[in-house]
Amino acid sequence: MLATPIGRLRLLGWLEGLSYIFLLFIAMPLKYMADQPMAVKISGSAHGLFFVLFVLALSYVHFNHDWPFKRSLGVFVASLIPFGTFVIDRRMHTWETTSPEV
Repeated sequence: MLATPIGRLRLLGWLEGLSYIFLLFIAMPLKYMADQPMAVKISGSAHGLFFVLFVLALSYVHFNHDWPFKRSLGVFVASLIPFGTFVIDRRMHTWETTSPEV
């Protein structure tokens, strides 16, 4: 998975998606129901880092693998939706196996 840029993008998608789910469904309830704002500060920072790395990796793949704008935009939009990166991962795996090495 880490051998190709698309594989690294997929891994970052999983990390970004997991951190997003954690932020929404664990940290936010802890903040508002248990008065634990530190959970959002920590997980929000981690999610922000993973999101920025994901966007950088997506930009790299877009330009170096000549992905169409519509495909890259779809992957980006999927990263904004909870569970979206997990849904788009199957397609990215297909694109990874059919993409020539750069």
